[in-house]
Amino acid sequence: METNGNNLISLQDLKVHYRIGGGLFSAEKVVKAVDGVSLDIKKGETLGLVGESGCGKSTLGKAILRLTEPSSGRVLYNGRDLAGMPQREMREQRKHLQMIFQDPYASLNPRMNVGQIIGEPIRTFGLASGAAADARVAELMETVGLSRRFIRRYPHEFSGGQRQRIGIARALAVDPEFIVADEPISALDVSIQAQIMNLMEELQAKKGLTYLFISHDLRAVRHLSDRVAVMYLGEIVELGPGKDVYADPLMPYTKALISAVPVPDPEIEAKRERIILQGDVPSPIDPPAGCHFHTRCSYAIDECRRTKPQLVEIKPRHQAACIRISPEHPDIEVNVAAGLRAL
Repeated sequence: METNGNNLISLQDLKVHYRIGGGLFSAEKVVKAVDGVSLDIKKGETLGLVGESGCGKSTLGKAILRLTEPSSGRVLYNGRDLAGMPQREMREQRKHLQMIFQDPYASLNPRMNVGQIIGEPIRTFGLASGAAADARVAELMETVGLSRRFIRRYPHEFSGGQRQRIGIARALAVDPEFIVADEPISALDVSIQAQIMNLMEELQAKKGLTYLFISHDLRAVRHLSDRVAVMYLGEIVELGPGKDVYADPLMPYTKALISAVPVPDPEIEAKRERIILQGDVPSPIDPPAGCHFHTRCSYAIDECRRTKPQLVEIKPRHQAACIRISPEHPDIEVNVAAGLRAL
């Protein structure tokens, strides 16, 4: 993990564990939703976070903002640990740290009109009141491409894309530095997805925002992200510049994810080989020993079942957690063909 003054957010061995069961007829179990994530997010960048459903992406995003309480570890924001911060101090930090939610309808109060929804954080943090607050709301609506004449309409009167713009305006209301965008386009039509992604890019350029962009849509992540982190069963298994991760993925898991991304050229698409992963993601209650991915990996050997891989730099700025690759031998397919064992 890099540590320097360019980092806005630094996660250090962050864990979110849930205890379940423990009644008269069952022993207590622990769900390891996030299990020891160390990660830096640089000022002004978009870090894409990808992985299959249930891998812990959303939990990680919520833990950074303490919408979900971390079990252990540190969340440093400009050097201050949010994870151990008293609630009163944390409340003051929330105007710098906001979230765009996945469902643009469920995340908006149906009893409040647009002006009230967007204006609520402005008034809550005492940033403006009266006519000044109303003017700020109208300005935010125009910033996200909504007419100010809609200010007294309610969420059910808008399309999905318009509702997501309302959610974005609400997140921007307090001029945050950092925004967690949790599957912000997954509930939208494809044409509207492009509009929302373009809007996020424009706002980042204007306001210097830093994003954690969580998605299972790898095309969207490729379009928006400067770097990409790949998550599997509560852990980061690959991290690198977006172009490098897509052009030359290192982990077998990442290779499978990338192979599922369609290519717009039909000739190239017809020649591509899709990597089909066998089986489902193991339970976070009882994850496999060693490399968590070994139960689904076609390259797994005995060492993979016993040795837990660490996230290490394999290529410049490109990290992966796999004992079958190294800086000297980064290509797992070549290593297998040559009969190389754990490295």
